[in-house]
Amino acid sequence: MYLKKISLFNYKNFSEANFEFDNKINCFVGKNGIGKTNVLDAIYHLSYGKSYFNPLAVQNIKHNEEFFVIDGEFEKDGRNEQIVCSLKKGQKKILKRNGKQYDKFSDHIGFIPLVIISPADRDLIVEGSETRRKFIDSVISQLDSNYLQELIQYQKIVSQRNALLKYFALNHVFENTTLIIYNEQLHHLGHSIFEKRKQFLQDFIPIFNKHHQAITGNAETVQIVYESQLHYNDLMTLFEETLGKDRVLHYTSTGIHKDDLSFEIDNHPIKKFGSQGQQKSFLIALKLAQFEFVKKQSKQNPILLFDDIFDKLDETRVGKIIEMVNNEDFGQLFISDTHPERTETIVKSMHQSYKIFQL
Repeated sequence: MYLKKISLFNYKNFSEANFEFDNKINCFVGKNGIGKTNVLDAIYHLSYGKSYFNPLAVQNIKHNEEFFVIDGEFEKDGRNEQIVCSLKKGQKKILKRNGKQYDKFSDHIGFIPLVIISPADRDLIVEGSETRRKFIDSVISQLDSNYLQELIQYQKIVSQRNALLKYFALNHVFENTTLIIYNEQLHHLGHSIFEKRKQFLQDFIPIFNKHHQAITGNAETVQIVYESQLHYNDLMTLFEETLGKDRVLHYTSTGIHKDDLSFEIDNHPIKKFGSQGQQKSFLIALKLAQFEFVKKQSKQNPILLFDDIFDKLDETRVGKIIEMVNNEDFGQLFISDTHPERTETIVKSMHQSYKIFQL
């Protein structure tokens, strides 16, 4: 599977741009601020139906324009697949495959497997638990549509339960029967999601460790620890224990929507005790593990986007990353870099076909 070409209209800083790609390596080089990352984000958009960098869809429309269109042509399983994502101000975003509009964006997730590695990934380390949960959920959702539907349903019921708690507080009433119905629904969905997250991490962590050791040459010991209240109690018990707290706070304070991952180096939080280079190695290993995991499960080579990842890495680590992706285990690769000479040196060392786009 690979992306053959893409057309952008009024997308971010592009009025109109067209690119035809090599089926192996494609590089975007040039100064900061000229749109290298925007092209990668457009490719991401075609896989996930949204931007990786800006969750406010309307802000991806070029200034002073009314709409954007991203039109991509892929080859998958010997067939051409056209994916078009478009948005007009004041209207809902539209996603189409071969001219047919999706009713739900979630139906498209997993059709174009893709992994991005970017400086923005540092949010996985420095931001709150929601960012790390989204990472787990996005990987599992690409491979398990039932998981994604369970997650959507769970989040919907949490919102309804929160609304009921607020209603109780505003009207100085309390009625346990409806609350118990929500609790039972969340109990069922929450435990299913918890078990799938737990199984995913059991499979994923050894792959992550392998990639981290390859990048660092076994120089560092790192851990990923799954933190969940469901390790110790079932959800119905937790809801009973936190009922008083939830009524005071007017929201659901316990459940799988509070799960987190602890990223550690030598048993200490990497956020506090890891250098920039160590954090970057951790994140690249995390994303390469995502690539391998998705590839194994989907039996497809995901598209891999490298957004400006070679900054702040020493030559040894860069060399190890290139060595890892320079084989048939990887499919189509997109690289953005501010240093054209560095990019050319890197891609020539890979002995693969390539294109370099100077922006």
